[in-house]
Amino acid sequence: MDITFIIVIFIIGFIGSYISGMVGIGGSIIKYPMLLYIPPLLGITAFNAHEVSGISAVQVFFATIGGVWAYRKSGYLNKELIIYMGSGILVGGLLGGYGSSYLSEGSINIVYAILATIAVIMMFLPKKNNDDQPIGEIHFNKALATIIAFIVGTASGIVGAAGAFILVPILLVVFKIPTRVTIATSLAITFISSIGSTIGKVTTGQVLVMPATIMIVASLISAPLGAKMGQRMNTKVLQWILSLLILATAVKIWLDLL
Repeated sequence: MDITFIIVIFIIGFIGSYISGMVGIGGSIIKYPMLLYIPPLLGITAFNAHEVSGISAVQVFFATIGGVWAYRKSGYLNKELIIYMGSGILVGGLLGGYGSSYLSEGSINIVYAILATIAVIMMFLPKKNNDDQPIGEIHFNKALATIIAFIVGTASGIVGAAGAFILVPILLVVFKIPTRVTIATSLAITFISSIGSTIGKVTTGQVLVMPATIMIVASLISAPLGAKMGQRMNTKVLQWILSLLILATAVKIWLDLL
């Protein structure tokens, strides 16, 4: 492992984690394609889909810790949503992370592309303008939230993501949660989800220790910085950044699959 490899992996982790903290996602929507495509373009050892999903799973765990810590005193963390959706997504993440070891690389990429496509469609649907709604007045269907979180956790656990890139549009469109509450709360739910997917990936031997460690260091540095930036940015700008990132990733994955 040379210095070029370390620098490239660190930069991928830093950029992905900064954006993840800013828009309320774990970062796999960004880092999955970056890890899959950038190293071979630079002549560095390429990772396969299982390795990328394993590295992503561990990295998301630490990136979301940094993001949640930055939001801890913001007043945007909805505890009820975190409890109900967190429990569903944790169980789903465990099942998906463990079961992914039985799937082919192509199957993992297909699951990822489908998730990204659904997320893109939802991000461009009309959203209720309720960003001024007090957090104490937010209500949602608890059973539906738990079931949806379980499904998201299972699918995202397969690709080593924690599901926030599809969880964010679900919170915005299905449950009509205000943008800043969605961003902060999704990071906390994503952290819980990443516990399940990380355990599943580690126990099935899909995690490369050194690249994962480099990504973790980058995440702990940049995720809190991104979260602080996100608290100051216009909510519409944040939504457009996330929408375009998901769209670009979905297009790239589908082009490669087809």
